Amino acid sequence: MLQGYGSTILDGAWLTLLLALTSMAVAIFLGLLGAAFRLSPLRWLAALGDTYATVIRGIPDLVLILLIFYGGQDLVNRIAPMLGYDEYIDINPFVAGVFTMGFIFGAYLSETFRGAFMAIPKGQAEAGAAYGMSGVQVFFRILVPQMIRFAIPGFTNNWLVLTKATALISVVGLQDMMFKAKSAADATREPFTFYLAVAGLYLVLTSVSLLALRFLEKRYSVGTKAAEL
Repeated sequence: MLQGYGSTILDGAWLTLLLALTSMAVAIFLGLLGAAFRLSPLRWLAALGDTYATVIRGIPDLVLILLIFYGGQDLVNRIAPMLGYDEYIDINPFVAGVFTMGFIFGAYLSETFRGAFMAIPKGQAEAGAAYGMSGVQVFFRILVPQMIRFAIPGFTNNWLVLTKATALISVVGLQDMMFKAKSAADATREPFTFYLAVAGLYLVLTSVSLLALRFLEKRYSVGTKAAEL
C-alpha cells in the first residue's frame, strides 16, 4: 500500500519521536527555570519570567520556528567573523528543531509548573526548613515530588501539543516523518495514502503517551493517598 516507502516513513517516525523527547527535555529545564523566575521575590527576575512566557505564548509556533532557525543562523554567522571564524556555519536542522521547540514549549511549561508550585501549601516548605533541611533539599525532596502530581495534567497536554507540533520542523529541512511522507506523496502522487499513514502513526504515538502519563498520574496519586493515610 505504501509502495516501498513504509520503512522510510518509519525511520522518519523514529526521528520525530527523538525530536519530541529531546525537545521536551529542553522545555522542562526552561519551564522550571521560567517558573523559578516568575515565583522569585526579585521583581526583575519575575518580570523577565513573565515576559518570556507572555511573548512566546503570544506568537504562532511556525513564525517562531522560522524566526529562530533563520534569524538565529544569520546571527551566528554575523558574530562568528568577529571571533575570528570566517567559514559559514550551517546549523543542523535537528539541533535547531530541538532548541526551537524546547524554547517555545518551555514558556508553556513555565505556566504549568508555576501553577503546580503555587498549589503546594506553604507550610510544606516551612516544615522542611524547621526540620533542618537546606533550601535545595526542601526543593527537591518536598516541593518537586508534590509539584509533579499537580503538573501532570498540564504537562500531558503540553506533551501532546509538542508531539504534533514537531511536524512543523519539516519546513526547515529536517527529514522527519512529515518530510518523508511529503517526499513519498510527491513521488507517487498519492498524498492521501501517505498523510493518512502519518496521521495514524501520530495517533499511535499520542495514545501510548496518554497511557504512560495516566499510569504516572495514578502512581503519584496513590503515593499521595498513602502518605495522607
